[in-house]
Amino acid sequence: MPGADKTVLITGARAPVALHLARLLDGAGRRVILADTPARPIAAASKACARYHHLPPPRFEPEAYAEAVEALVRAEGIDLVIPTCEEVFYLALAWHGRAMPAALFAPGIDLLAEVHNKHAFIRLAERLGLAVPETTLLSSPDDLETVRSRSREWVFKPVWSRFASHVFLRPTPDFLDAITPSPAMPWVAQRFIEGEEISAYAVARAGTLKALALYRSLYRAGKGAGIFFERVEDGNARELVERIVTGTSWTGQISFDLMREADGRVLPLECNPRAVSGLHFFRDPGRFADAVLGDGPEVRPDVTAPQTVRLAMWIYGLPAALRSGGLDRFRKAMREGQELLDWPGDPAPVKAQWPVLTEIAGVAWRQRISLQAASTRDIEWNGPGDRS
Repeated sequence: MPGADKTVLITGARAPVALHLARLLDGAGRRVILADTPARPIAAASKACARYHHLPPPRFEPEAYAEAVEALVRAEGIDLVIPTCEEVFYLALAWHGRAMPAALFAPGIDLLAEVHNKHAFIRLAERLGLAVPETTLLSSPDDLETVRSRSREWVFKPVWSRFASHVFLRPTPDFLDAITPSPAMPWVAQRFIEGEEISAYAVARAGTLKALALYRSLYRAGKGAGIFFERVEDGNARELVERIVTGTSWTGQISFDLMREADGRVLPLECNPRAVSGLHFFRDPGRFADAVLGDGPEVRPDVTAPQTVRLAMWIYGLPAALRSGGLDRFRKAMREGQELLDWPGDPAPVKAQWPVLTEIAGVAWRQRISLQAASTRDIEWNGPGDRS
């Protein structure tokens, strides 16, 4: 029943969006419990966190994870569970196989998997009557050979991936030798679209749009997640999002990468069924909770300043600016951007970034992977093979 969720569990507490969501719901009078696998993520340091629970890694111990979540839900009297990252897939599997005493703010595993699959999502958008970029499934070396000669016209990416990892943008044919698609690990070739990329963050209940923020990322952590972003408005992008959430009767958070062409047409590129940085453009706890968890009208973004994580800008943005000669632009961004971790009366999460970074760096060093890969290694979901 909308509005009856007094105690809320937010998972994926490592993410800044989890911290932001906790602050919004705490400010609206909810009791907020947080959970994740790191020892002490940034959200755990917040005054909005009533209690933090350390969980097993769902990617490597899915059954132990499901058991721990069920025990936590019962022990804390949780009414609603809100995922923020890719643990949403493991939670959906747990809810599918267990009689959980709380609601999960997400669709079932089949719909989640469909939109997360970069080929299946495009086919879904096509069925809903949306214009889509030409997208071809690559499940074998023979499939790859059919597009090799036109590789400069395509973007290649794994069907199951995140943060633009392993993307080949209009590569020369010889670069495709690094790709070995198979039925277990398929890829897509998607027609390269000229235009302006737009990101969308949305929340829906039973197919009704309850919140939407559109934005563009001016700086990124490598090729992937944005670390400095500003709001945009686009009626065609809004219509696209509405068509998808209505057509799927979506409940929960959902995000999209879109491309706006020169003539204003907006095409969907891919979908992430989780929270993304657009959430940071909402700062009114009452209006947000009333819309998203209650029967209130759709809530509109109330933040106009660009949002950023300054520590990430120093780590990723400054080196990029030095390489490109864009130091003046970097300085301007640092002056104008609002630190998204800042919140009145809640300074601890900003300081908590340092031990969190140390923990992630330790994983990266031990596994010989990047910081970004280390930050999600234990919660990634890479298709039906990860069903346990």
